[in-house]
Amino acid sequence: MAEGDLETKLAAARTRLILDKPFIGALALRLPMIAANPKWCRTTATDARNFYYNPEYIAALTLDETQFVLAHEALHCALSHFARRQHRIKQRWDIACDFAINPLLIKDGLKAPPGALVLDLYEGMTAEEIYPCIDENNTDEPMDQHIYDGEDIDPTSSGQQKGDEQSEGGQNQQSDQQNQSQSGGSSQGQQKDDQSGGAPQPKPLTAAEREELSAQWQQRLAGAAQQAQQAGKLGGLLARMVGELLQPKLPWRMLLARYMTQVARDDYSYMRPSRREGQMILPSLRSSQADIVVALDTSGSVSSTELNDFLAEINTLKGQLRARLTLHACDTALAEGGPWVFEPWEEFKLPKEFKGGGGTDFRPVFEWVEQQGRSPDMLLYFTDAEGDFPPSEPHYPVIWLVKGKAPVPWGQRIQLN
Repeated sequence: MAEGDLETKLAAARTRLILDKPFIGALALRLPMIAANPKWCRTTATDARNFYYNPEYIAALTLDETQFVLAHEALHCALSHFARRQHRIKQRWDIACDFAINPLLIKDGLKAPPGALVLDLYEGMTAEEIYPCIDENNTDEPMDQHIYDGEDIDPTSSGQQKGDEQSEGGQNQQSDQQNQSQSGGSSQGQQKDDQSGGAPQPKPLTAAEREELSAQWQQRLAGAAQQAQQAGKLGGLLARMVGELLQPKLPWRMLLARYMTQVARDDYSYMRPSRREGQMILPSLRSSQADIVVALDTSGSVSSTELNDFLAEINTLKGQLRARLTLHACDTALAEGGPWVFEPWEEFKLPKEFKGGGGTDFRPVFEWVEQQGRSPDMLLYFTDAEGDFPPSEPHYPVIWLVKGKAPVPWGQRIQLN
């Protein structure tokens, strides 16, 4: 396929993304498309600035698959994978990043090309959550090349340049300088003018470049999400992912405190007083206690120490928020003796004992709430999230405090470990 035909194919794929999937399309539009030298670029690649492609690889893809690879590189950048590796081994981190991205794109209706890493198990998980699950001897290879940092160079180090000079990146830098001096143009101009072999591999990012690009991509992510939401074309896993990325990363205890604070029902009342108090209406503080249901997964995967730590945190928040808590324990059925009810002034603690250790079924707790005709301000479920969920989300807020890597189908998920 001629170079002009390839450019037309890539432009058509990007245009379809913009029209059909404006969130991803707006991100892909931020990456100039550059034909790379096949000697280093076997499929596609990104350095968080450009989309590089091997012409022969793109020629072999369908238009749908071409959309996928454009979206794939755009999400690597939008999620700042180039700035989040820290101490992690590059090969395992690259695999984790691909496992985090690909299910999102497939769920959004895009078609993955051959060689894409996909496991349903990792759907909805971040690269940080997936990374510990990748075996040290894993031989998988990402679909693309992540060339924003050098091979196992600590990306938090400002002395990366020295490492680059000893790597292939350093050799490419010398080659870039030689080619640039011969052409008398800039690096970008040299990439455009090099028709014979394609663009050379760019240098890894420095620490300052990573920080600057991460801020830029976060702004782009927010802008693209806003446009897509206005068009009614941002939902599901992508919407949840964007929401989590644009909010501060907080420890689970702070996240839990924030969500529980939202259910506090202290507010000002402007109700008219009695005639004895005159005609002037002044605001008065009206307070009523919150109604919170707490469910504990007793299927055997959660230790008593972990349960006690969790309950201690809830107990502290309960007194501050004037919350009345109803506690249930459940494996495949509700524990005998429950529920246990704790008023705001009572200590929130585990019963002396309850039977558990079987399988996991979350439905009995939600069925109990429905049977009681209750509409709690919040339901907190402490679990490993490996069990049978109700088929639909209830009308009241649900927070899953999850130990482990399993995803949840709905509700707010807070990672405990």
